[in-house]
Amino acid sequence: MNTDYSLMKSNVNMLGTLLGNAITRAAGQETLDRVEHIRQLAKVSQQGDSAAHDELLDAIKNLSNEELLPIARAFNQFLNLANTAAEYYGISPHGEAVSSPQKLTELFNILKTQNIDRSAISQAIDKLSIELVLTAHPTEINRRTLINTYTSINNCLSQLDHDDLADYEKDRIMRRLRQLVCQAWYTDEIRKQRPTPIDEAKWGFSVIEDSLWEGVPLFLREFNDQLVYAFDQQLPVEQVPIKFTSWMGGDRDGNPNVTAKITAKVMLQARIKAIELFLADIQVLVRELSMSECTDDVLDYLAVGTECAEPYRVVMKKLRIRLVNTHLYLKSLLNEEDILPPADILLKNEQLWQPLYMCYNSLIACGMSTIAHGPLLDTLRRIKSFGLQLVRLDIRQDSSFHTQALDALTQELKIGSYASWSEEEKQQFLLTELASNRPLLPYQWQQEEQVKEVFDTCKVIAHAGEESIAAYVISMAKTPSDILAVCLLLKSANCQKEIPIVPLFETLDDLNNAKSVMQKLLDIPWYREKINGRQMVMIGYSDSAKDAGTLAASWAQYRSQEELVKLFADYQIELTLFHGRGGSIGRGGAPAHAALLSQPPGSLKGGLRVTEQGEMIRFKLGLPEIALSSLMLYASAILQANLLPPPNPQQAWRDIMDEMSVKSCQCYRHYVRDEPQFVSYFRAVTPEAELGRLPLGSRPQKRNKGGGIESLRAIPWVFAWTQNRLMLPSWLGAGTALKGAITDGKENLLKEMYYHWPFFNTRLGMLEMVYAKADTNIYQYYEKRLVDRSMWHLGDMLCSMLKEDIETVLKITDDDSLMADLPWIAESVALRNTYIEPLNLLQVELLERSRKNPQENSIVEQALMITISGIAAGMRNSG
Repeated sequence: MNTDYSLMKSNVNMLGTLLGNAITRAAGQETLDRVEHIRQLAKVSQQGDSAAHDELLDAIKNLSNEELLPIARAFNQFLNLANTAAEYYGISPHGEAVSSPQKLTELFNILKTQNIDRSAISQAIDKLSIELVLTAHPTEINRRTLINTYTSINNCLSQLDHDDLADYEKDRIMRRLRQLVCQAWYTDEIRKQRPTPIDEAKWGFSVIEDSLWEGVPLFLREFNDQLVYAFDQQLPVEQVPIKFTSWMGGDRDGNPNVTAKITAKVMLQARIKAIELFLADIQVLVRELSMSECTDDVLDYLAVGTECAEPYRVVMKKLRIRLVNTHLYLKSLLNEEDILPPADILLKNEQLWQPLYMCYNSLIACGMSTIAHGPLLDTLRRIKSFGLQLVRLDIRQDSSFHTQALDALTQELKIGSYASWSEEEKQQFLLTELASNRPLLPYQWQQEEQVKEVFDTCKVIAHAGEESIAAYVISMAKTPSDILAVCLLLKSANCQKEIPIVPLFETLDDLNNAKSVMQKLLDIPWYREKINGRQMVMIGYSDSAKDAGTLAASWAQYRSQEELVKLFADYQIELTLFHGRGGSIGRGGAPAHAALLSQPPGSLKGGLRVTEQGEMIRFKLGLPEIALSSLMLYASAILQANLLPPPNPQQAWRDIMDEMSVKSCQCYRHYVRDEPQFVSYFRAVTPEAELGRLPLGSRPQKRNKGGGIESLRAIPWVFAWTQNRLMLPSWLGAGTALKGAITDGKENLLKEMYYHWPFFNTRLGMLEMVYAKADTNIYQYYEKRLVDRSMWHLGDMLCSMLKEDIETVLKITDDDSLMADLPWIAESVALRNTYIEPLNLLQVELLERSRKNPQENSIVEQALMITISGIAAGMRNSG
């Protein structure tokens, strides 16, 4: 173990000690002794001591309901503090921060040594585009109150990370740390009420305010410095390759709580927050820009002739007045007051950009470039990245809602049932109406509520600010008419904005049909002209993996992207692929750098657009320094993929992937769909039913009530299996297919793919990470305590399969143990297991007590919810 990792362990131990002190003061020494006894037994049990394991089980079984609660809270809090220490390790100058910009440095060095054409490098940098789409699904499991506390703890760790601290300074910081750990202990871990879409949107705003507002300028400065150092090239002020979009308040797919009114309110509140943040920026500039020398265009702007003592300060004060007036007006709109907008209202980003950019150029022209490149430059870049809308919104809806709305319309017009028409008839109707100048909607049409909601959403989009809506995403898009339908619905609301209409292909069949659907669409002259040479297509990871298993899904995603890249190149239309990845491996998650470099060649030419979900937003973007590191990884991976693309897979590799995809899917579906007892087994062996009682997000857990696995969303499906440590959605079927290929004599071919094909290498790396987190001993304890004996054979088969799968993957990678090339990750998993295992065992005990005595017991219920939260923290994943 290296010394840097020792630094993280010392912080973990220190925070653990402070937590122990807080527990003693709050719950007494006896409670702490009980926690410590369980922790020590778990530690020894993890080392293979069966006697300690049996004693641990007995110790937990013998706890009363009242004793279970503080112990569950203690282990949950410890894991969150361990996460905080790990996050600080990632940004510490004595930890991983030493190498945070290293990927870009390494890439630039490679580009220079390989003599890559400078014009190609400049072009790749000019076209660099990173768009991160923040979503609330899964919702961050920790409350914002606790996240703020952990952020403050992180700041204290940063202050302590110096060798020259005076004793009084160290005492002051430690006093503050004790206070913060106590705050965490005395704060309820679980929300009392389910968050609304507005609450989720505000959480997204807070990530921008607390982290990204500083993190984006940090990233751009570092990127620019490395560009200057490597190629003597500056990043133009107006070129900001990072943008943010949100689904919070815009994603209505399966969430009846997101309405047209909610979407309008979220956009309004985002504008208010943006104005407040820019007001703070301008206040700094009013204070700092006291220079008197300026160019004539500044004087012309101020209309003061040749005399002005502090021209820049006057410009800033004028902007401050406009921001204040705009803020007052927006607040009055939020309060539903009927007032006229002020004459100087700020509506477009250009209105804020132009005077600031003029001052920037003036300062440079007058020899004050050092001042120009201070806070003023940061503000200019924030205008390009966030703008007056703060974060653009995607609208997402299932295609069936559009069909239902148009069906109601055609029946109202007495021209038939749109839903029953053939695809050709639908297209003919849609294209005729799209070309027509007459109004589409009947006068005083009384619409049903669900139909009215679709049309009202289109009106909100039509009235939204010019730069507020990023895209309209269509879930379950299966035909060209699904895309044309949205075009017509927006036209019916007189929407004048050019909004990308984005089909989302998410099931296995949809991914396989994506090229055919898009080709038919591009063959329609009206549509080709409308998109003006640009198209965005979304690739779904969650539902495809839930539908077919991760191996079959990932290969279908790869092939679909390949086909789409070629198709759009043939039509000379710029394609942006939008990746709907989840945080977990079972939903397409993977370390960003490796994931991007495993994409098909050419798939990132249109830039990267990807979802960042739930707790992964905090882990990747939650602090300015963490955001800096994550954005540098994204930038370096995109540039590398475009300038040094991965190899096209050989035909033999494609053939074996086709074969393994079929076998993997068959194995996965055999258990999940065809095994008659599987649904009952799943609901018994996981806390799936109990997850629904955890007030996590605004979106319902199921698409429809009742039903089997198909009715369950991908997030709780993955979350439930993560809780009991089998991690089944992330590996089921993959190892069986790999083993089948080895049996067929293709072991050497698989090894060749592993060493020479980034896509396949990353797939096996993800499997190893999942296997490292899985624990069949813990899983079988869930089964033994919670599942009827008649179904135990299912668990035996799954555990046996997992063991064989691990051996198969290690055979291909030529390793003796999992994560052999990333030992610190393996050690981190082992470190956490000492604290996760007691929570797993506590959860089993609580599930059994809750299910045997369904009458509400608030203590058992609270403790159970805390174990769910704690295991998610320990596994660093809620789906």
